[in-house]
Amino acid sequence: MALGAGLSRLVAVAPPVNPSATSSKYFSPFLIPPSGAGRLLRHLSSRSLFFWCPLPRLAASTSGDRGRVSLAAMSSSSSFSSYEEELAAAKKAASLAAHLCQKVQKSILQSDVQSKADSSPVTVADYGSQALVSLVLRMELPSKSFSLVAEEDSGDLRKDGAQETLKRITKLVNETLTTDGTYNLSLSEVDVLDAIDSGKSEGGPYGRHWVLDPIDGTKGFVRGDQYAIALAMLDEGKVVLGVLACPNLPLTPISSTYEHSSKSEFGCLFSASIGFGTKMESLDGSTTTKVHISTIEDPADASFFESFEAAHSMHDLSSCIAEKLGVKAPPVRIDSQAKYGALARGDGAIYLRFPHKGYREKIWDHAAGFIVVSEAGGVVTDASGNDLNFSKGRYLDLDTGIICTNKKLMPLLLKAVQDSLKEKLASPSTL
Repeated sequence: MALGAGLSRLVAVAPPVNPSATSSKYFSPFLIPPSGAGRLLRHLSSRSLFFWCPLPRLAASTSGDRGRVSLAAMSSSSSFSSYEEELAAAKKAASLAAHLCQKVQKSILQSDVQSKADSSPVTVADYGSQALVSLVLRMELPSKSFSLVAEEDSGDLRKDGAQETLKRITKLVNETLTTDGTYNLSLSEVDVLDAIDSGKSEGGPYGRHWVLDPIDGTKGFVRGDQYAIALAMLDEGKVVLGVLACPNLPLTPISSTYEHSSKSEFGCLFSASIGFGTKMESLDGSTTTKVHISTIEDPADASFFESFEAAHSMHDLSSCIAEKLGVKAPPVRIDSQAKYGALARGDGAIYLRFPHKGYREKIWDHAAGFIVVSEAGGVVTDASGNDLNFSKGRYLDLDTGIICTNKKLMPLLLKAVQDSLKEKLASPSTL
């Protein structure tokens, strides 16, 4: 490891005895004297005994003996209340994953698509995206404890016959990292498998946990349509930041007449952290603007988003709700959490999602979209008006479905939802 100018000292943090532990109390920081000039190389093996970070980042948390770093500097409470460092890392990870996914989507072949038990397609990009996000987060935040709740695991890639797929994933990940120019490393297939499997955390109400859907909207991805890389962070069970990279979402507003066109400018990156609002920028970083949810108060003037696939949400129930509200515009049906991004910037005023009976929502399907909309001034609840609870593990148990809109429209929307649900229970055949 090369050390260099500008760093007066380093802090080494011994990893927890229990790898699943995420609270800072399991970490033991101690001072390492300077050992020469040079720049700290950010890449460390995931098997390394130490995580390194420049002490100046933690200077505000030192007290008394300057050779000791306060554990509060790494606690999951308030030392970095704005989460600036974590948000910057999340944006970089999601942007790189988006570039990988764009490359795969352009050359997608039927052989890229595997099958899961729930029959949803899983592509090479799913695995590559998850590996890439995991690696970038750990390289960008080397001093932080790391816990990732993510959709994929490497089980299928470790089976006989998957060697060529794994080689392609490894090549894509390495090419993406090299193109970025920040990292000088070459990953092995084992490194990529381990990075994918870092997403096995169960989450929960304590400590910090990253939450990732490497490609949300895989059916849209396979069709060449909307998808998103959705990344969020939980702190003590609360969503505190989120990023949505939407490579195929136009930078201009969409509506029910939206059609995918090569003439439009595409590629949006939505980002939000608690208390700091929501921003939208182009994926290339050339434009940035703060966004806000629609302020429409009359539901007759509203339009609403819902899932593109009828299998993902009950369109008939949504239609009943729209009728009760007097909504005149037809629904905007697009895949993935790109709907949350479009809602956050005011393309529509309402988002409805009602999964079919028996389906359990996963936290990675909504965590990033939740904070992107909330910080843009929106309200996100279940069908009973309850707040969404992301602290119970990998699943998001809720009443019937998810509804989002602005604060003015929410009471009317909630009443229409509950009235429609009562009618459905009383006479299922009418919906």
